[in-house]
Amino acid sequence: MTPLKDKRLFLLDMDGTIYLDEELFDGTLDFLAHVKALGGRAMYLTNNSSKSVQSYVDKLKRLGITAAAEDFLTSVNATVLYLQQQSYKKIYAFGTESFKSQLREAKLPIVDRLEDGIDCLCMGFDTELTFQKLEDACILLNRGVDFVATNPDWVCPTWYGSVPDCGSVSEMLFRATGRRPRFIGKPQPDMVNLAVAKSGFSKEQAILLGDRLYTDIQSGVNAGIDTVLVLSGEATLEDLAASETKPAYVMENIREFLNQITK
Repeated sequence: MTPLKDKRLFLLDMDGTIYLDEELFDGTLDFLAHVKALGGRAMYLTNNSSKSVQSYVDKLKRLGITAAAEDFLTSVNATVLYLQQQSYKKIYAFGTESFKSQLREAKLPIVDRLEDGIDCLCMGFDTELTFQKLEDACILLNRGVDFVATNPDWVCPTWYGSVPDCGSVSEMLFRATGRRPRFIGKPQPDMVNLAVAKSGFSKEQAILLGDRLYTDIQSGVNAGIDTVLVLSGEATLEDLAASETKPAYVMENIREFLNQITK
């Protein structure tokens, strides 16, 4: 492992790692100021496919963080790249209006209702979920169309607890149809690899911070970079003990991580 003091690229999950809903965690601003002083770079990686990159830029601004669109990689970015490499004629987009807009902007052939000729169902984290979408998905999956989903997260954290994320809805569709999707976002290494390539830093200089073992930490492991599990979000020490996925470091929160890299 490269010593923490030599890290220059910091890949950050957001929910549960640097904030929760509209509450910025203690230490986040100090950490980002330290990264800037180092001549390093912070980039934000999220599996949440319900929001656009601009919405995250705006949210961080509300929380006192200045960031640009190029500082973000989302599971939608990775999904768009995957879909562009395929030859689908018509894609049923199962997700929020923001999700559908991002796919349209990428010039993908999407629809959001049942039509003839659909050959792929692409699902994101849908905070605008309706039973009609579930019924449409079951019809399409029973027809045998390809099934792609942005991320396998079971839950999305909120101030009051958790809500079902894309992984939970995918499981519901599996119970109904026997079909599971090809997941694109974390824990696949694509987002991490894209971030490293965009940054100009090496994998040895990179480290990923996240609060989920099965997505955040596993994606870093799969990409071959060091990882930090923070205990400020979903994962607990009990989860860590039971998991085959092991981070390079375990910290209580981003404040403890800052203290470690500034020793």
